[in-house]
Amino acid sequence: MGRRKKKMDRGIKLDFKYNNALVSRFVNYIMDEGKKSVATRVVYKSFDIVKEKTKKDPLEVFDSAVNKVSPILEVKSKRVGGANYQVPIEVRGDRRIQLAFRWIISAAKSKKGKPMAEKLADEFIEITKGAGVAMKKREDVQKMAEANRAFAHFAR
Repeated sequence: MGRRKKKMDRGIKLDFKYNNALVSRFVNYIMDEGKKSVATRVVYKSFDIVKEKTKKDPLEVFDSAVNKVSPILEVKSKRVGGANYQVPIEVRGDRRIQLAFRWIISAAKSKKGKPMAEKLADEFIEITKGAGVAMKKREDVQKMAEANRAFAHFAR
């Protein structure tokens, strides 16, 4: 059997307002059913709300929020000799950002009664203060990994 072709990484286009790859990836994460213009509008509007409320650069708030929510450790189930162990594993760079995005978006979606842009902005502001649903999720994951440190030797 022949080798497969190498996967071509086309890279990611920078978003047009902030020229930032991370913002662009976040827009793609929020996008639903291919409606990128709607997702872009939601993200930019949430940035405007953050700027209004905090009087800080929304990009800095966004970056710090993503960094704060990114987990360092997570647990992975591993079957050893008929028992399942929760083995703590270090999270690689791409997955850290992916998890952070996922938790921020689900935290914003779980709030009710406001437009998505406002819910996102609120979540960003809460995270920078060290609160918020996404921060709680990160702390839970970290605690889980910490509690299962005894099984770390099962990790390859």
